[in-house]
Amino acid sequence: MTMLEQGLDKSSRGEELQPGFTWRHYGICASGIIWREALRFIHQRERFVSALVRPLVWLFIFAAGFRSVLGLSIIPPYRTYIHYQDYITPGLMAMIQLFNGMQSSLSMIYDREMGNMRTLLVSPLPRWFLLTSKLVAGTLVSIMQVYAYLLVAWFWNVVPDSLWGYVTVLPALLISGFMLGALGMFISSAIKQLENFAGVMNFVIFPMFFASSALYPLWKVRMGSPWLADYCAINPFTHAVELIRFALYQQVNWVSLAVVAGCTAVFLAGAIIAYDPSRGMLSRKGG
Repeated sequence: MTMLEQGLDKSSRGEELQPGFTWRHYGICASGIIWREALRFIHQRERFVSALVRPLVWLFIFAAGFRSVLGLSIIPPYRTYIHYQDYITPGLMAMIQLFNGMQSSLSMIYDREMGNMRTLLVSPLPRWFLLTSKLVAGTLVSIMQVYAYLLVAWFWNVVPDSLWGYVTVLPALLISGFMLGALGMFISSAIKQLENFAGVMNFVIFPMFFASSALYPLWKVRMGSPWLADYCAINPFTHAVELIRFALYQQVNWVSLAVVAGCTAVFLAGAIIAYDPSRGMLSRKGG
């Protein structure tokens, strides 16, 4: 058997993804990155508490105050009139993932300043695989936070029309978590110091969250400001919220799915390029 035939035989059996590395090497690397992120989350208990307090404040306090002010009509995916706390729950689930994505980007900035990021990126494994593994780890952490929130909301009688909704929403949480985590990863490549993270909070997170369908339906926004409604309609966070909302009621919003998947690809590609020392922003900042 020639060397070419041996290489094709190994490729067909999936023994190697690139010269010198097997599926086992990639699995060990990915599990190590995921385990490191899980340990960091476990040791930072205040991060878990803050991730729950933020949406629960909206659920328990703001929803009670806005319930009589913001009336809701019957809009998809709902089949009847719903309470305001039921409407904002998908938005609060996406908010958890949004803040977790920014928190992950903050940790990447810290790792870059401490030198840990350099150790990760000089690994002989492909850079796209390392960044994607970190993205997967952050998404899994955000999903754990979302289900912890849903558990608390269940005691508040905020539940979907079927318990299967807790299962069907999982793929939507994965996709939306990837998008928001990739966005945070891309933003982290442009932030030089930890002190600049507050500016990101003001100019990225809050406009994305408030200019979306997380807290109010877009038809109500259009009644007050048509141009703001148009902006909300093209906001990727709006589509992440709607994807979760429909999935929670065992439906699929295909437009939102396409937008979220497309934005995920764009943000992740931008992050991979930005973290390439020869092409991206790190080359202009010296690592």
